[in-house]
Amino acid sequence: MKFTRRAVQGAVALSLLGAFAATPSFAQEKPKVALVMKSLANEFFRTMEDGAKAHQKAHAAEYTLVANGIKDETDTAAQIKMVEQMVAQKINALVIAPADSKALVPVIKAAIDKGILVVNIDNQLDADALKEKGILVPFVGPDNRAGAKLVGDALAKELKAGDKVGIIEGVSTTFNAQQRTLGYQDAMKAGGMTVVGVQSGQWEIDKGNTVAAGMMREHPDLKALLAGNDSMALGAVAAVKAAGKTGKVLVVGYDNIGAIKPMLADGRVLATADQFAAKQAVFGIETALKAIADKKKQADMPAVVKTDVVLVTKASK
Repeated sequence: MKFTRRAVQGAVALSLLGAFAATPSFAQEKPKVALVMKSLANEFFRTMEDGAKAHQKAHAAEYTLVANGIKDETDTAAQIKMVEQMVAQKINALVIAPADSKALVPVIKAAIDKGILVVNIDNQLDADALKEKGILVPFVGPDNRAGAKLVGDALAKELKAGDKVGIIEGVSTTFNAQQRTLGYQDAMKAGGMTVVGVQSGQWEIDKGNTVAAGMMREHPDLKALLAGNDSMALGAVAAVKAAGKTGKVLVVGYDNIGAIKPMLADGRVLATADQFAAKQAVFGIETALKAIADKKKQADMPAVVKTDVVLVTKASK
C-alpha cells in the first residue's frame, strides 16, 4: 500500500532548510513546536507521537519538538492545562488533536493571541466555536465521514438488506466521532441495513466492550458492530467472543492500529480504515513550519488540508 502525499508536503522538504537559513531569526533560534494529543493509552496516538519524534530527529537542525498527551480520552480539563503549559514554554507553533471540538477553542484562542501558530489535526475543531472567537485554525487530516463509509461499504457487502447493526461511537462531542458515525450510517442506509442503535464507547477498549455486549443482549439477532476506532473494535471483538458469536457478528473499526492487524488476518475484524497515524502529526508539523518559514499569520493559513484515508481488509497489500 503506497501513500500519496498531499499538497501540504509540496515544497516543504525543499524549502524549509533554505527558508530557515535565509531568515536571521531562525539562524539564531530554531522554531519550537508543541504537539498535544489525546490519550496516549490509545495505540493510535502513541504511533502518532513516534512518527512526530522520528520526523524531528530527521530534521533536528530545523526545529525542536515537545510532545505530550492526556491519559484519558475524555479528560478535556487536563488537555486544556497541557496547552497552557506548552504556551508557557514559549513555543512558536501548536499542533493539537483536541479531546473536545468546542472546549479547547478558548485556550487555542489565547495561544493565537500570544502569536503562536495553531494547527488542528485528528479531530476537527467546531466551526461555529471558532467563528464565535473570530479565529481560523487549519484542519490537517482526512475526511472521516468518507473513511467510515469505505469501511461501512465493505461491511455492507457481507450483509443483506434488513440485517441489524449497531454503531459504537467515539466521544460524542468530537467532530471526528460524529463524522465517522455519519459515514457508517451512509453506508448502512445505502445497503438497506437497519441501525438499531448508536452508543458511545468513548474511544476506549473497555467501554467499547460494554457497549457491544449490551447491544448483543438487547438485539440477539444483531449481525454487525461498527466501531468508531480500533480500540473500541478490540473491545467489541472480545464481547463477541464472550457471547459465543465469533463469525456470526461481524466487527469493523477505524485507524489500522497494530493490535488490529492479526484480527484482520484471521477474520475477527472485517475491515478498518488507515489514516496513517505515524504521518498525521507530521502533516500538521510541516504545515506549521512552512507557515513560520513563509512568515504567515494565523489568518493567512489554509482552512483545510486534506490527507489520505484508505480501506484496509485482509486482502489489502
